[in-house]
Amino acid sequence: MALSESAGHINGKLKALTFGAGAIGTYIGGSLALAGHQVVFVEQQKVVEELRQRGMRLDLTLDERRKTKEASLLDPSSFVIVGSLEEALRYGPFDLALFALKSFDTSAALEGIQPFADKMPPILCLSNGVANEPAIAEALGADRVIYGTVTSAIGRRGAGDIVLEKLRGVGIAKGHPLSEKLNEALNKAFLNSRLFEDAASMKWSKMLTNLLANPTSAILDMTAAEVFANKDLYKVEIAMLKECLAVMKAQGFEVVDLPGTPVRALAFAATLPLWLSKPFLGRAAGAGRGAKMPSFHIDLHSGRGKSEVEYLHGAVVRAGEECNVPTPVNILLSENLLALSRWVILLEEFARKPEKLLSKVKR
Repeated sequence: MALSESAGHINGKLKALTFGAGAIGTYIGGSLALAGHQVVFVEQQKVVEELRQRGMRLDLTLDERRKTKEASLLDPSSFVIVGSLEEALRYGPFDLALFALKSFDTSAALEGIQPFADKMPPILCLSNGVANEPAIAEALGADRVIYGTVTSAIGRRGAGDIVLEKLRGVGIAKGHPLSEKLNEALNKAFLNSRLFEDAASMKWSKMLTNLLANPTSAILDMTAAEVFANKDLYKVEIAMLKECLAVMKAQGFEVVDLPGTPVRALAFAATLPLWLSKPFLGRAAGAGRGAKMPSFHIDLHSGRGKSEVEYLHGAVVRAGEECNVPTPVNILLSENLLALSRWVILLEEFARKPEKLLSKVKR
């Protein structure tokens, strides 16, 4: 694809740089490409060669507005994919960059970006957790980051091959000069985008949804449904949520509903008697992830040696320490999952043994 040399806004179109062709990168970047925007992906060389040959496949049939019963195929001529940021920037200048990496990859990614800081456009950060945008701002400047979040559930079948499992939407924080234009572009690409007044409340509310049955599922090698079926494990989940809500309150952050995601109802449910809250929270924990196991489970059992628990539950712990709010359950889950991820503890130690984890909670 031959991209024009001038920046976007040509006929209202954007020129977007996308880091990675994973689930979110392919969904957002691919949807923008389908809508006629100019998109350049940066990926590993083996992925670059593969996608230059076969293009991308986006199964978006769940979204009735797209009026298609077949997966959308992006021909290699309709996007650019390269193996380095230096090469990608030759197609600039860009209007924005899409950043949806795992939180444990953010630091290394920013090290690679910094030598090209003067050529980087504002970055829409869609990563989970609450520390990525501050890290980008510190590395590149506060004017180079737009706070964002994705609540739609996306399944990854392979590089550049995704399926929309649950349509919810995208959140974008107000306050950046590009926020409204970006919100409009994402909505025209059928991505259900919505603007939010307070970036921190939006990001912490999304993180609240990511906490549910995530570390417990990974540690115990159990599905979210199995975790919630165990009365004592369910009590652990509620205690974990209450700690996060207390930390949010101490920082002055509100719980806000996200696109297609009633986060305030989830927070309210955590205050109800267990028998009353369990049906709602059980559905939320399972339905929120589509057909996938929780992400912590996927990362742990793929042998990556890394876990985002440090950036989600760990963020609750660190903020709790700053605000003098105790977070013992989040500490316990973070420490044990990190130990499993780093092979300090063998997977067999807790696998299918809820009583072993519960014994640590009760100490």
